[in-house]
Amino acid sequence: MGDVPSEETARDGLFSFLSRRRFLKVSLVAGGAVLGVAGGGLLVLRGRAPNVEGLRLLDAHEYRTLQSLVEVMLPKTDTIPIDVLPMDLPRAFDDFLADEPEHNIQDLRKALVLIEFGPLAFDKQVTTFSRLDVDERTEHWNDWALSDNLLRRQVSIAMRKFFNLVYFDHEEVWPYIGYPGPSMKRTPGVTP
Repeated sequence: MGDVPSEETARDGLFSFLSRRRFLKVSLVAGGAVLGVAGGGLLVLRGRAPNVEGLRLLDAHEYRTLQSLVEVMLPKTDTIPIDVLPMDLPRAFDDFLADEPEHNIQDLRKALVLIEFGPLAFDKQVTTFSRLDVDERTEHWNDWALSDNLLRRQVSIAMRKFFNLVYFDHEEVWPYIGYPGPSMKRTPGVTP
């Protein structure tokens, strides 16, 4: 029986080079590598965003996410046949956000990341919000308003409130919603 190693000896021999400390180091390095690859994968998945000049706070990716969101939230319809993209509503969001307290800025930035990676996180699709076609993006975004997930509903409500506010503030939309404009503007002889 001297030639046949016992089960305990075989187990010790196979991993004998791996002390507890070395095991922890290897685990941490491997874990960091996995996270790095995953993070790099998310960056590749997100892709490049076109450069946007004159933003106060948003970066190009955040702007692209908002532009993709506005396109599906406020589509051109027979009722209001106005294309929302030339209104540059994401810039209005950028202007609003730049004057907010830091904790609001951080929360809204997190919301934008959640929106952008929502298809991956919630629908298990290997894509981002901005890369979905308009119909898929519309369906995905509409699911946020009805979600069982409170955070998704809160983000949906916040974005809808803000963008409806700035969209319906555009004078070109007023005739389609029956709004004649500010009363001071309509009163003869009174200038606002």
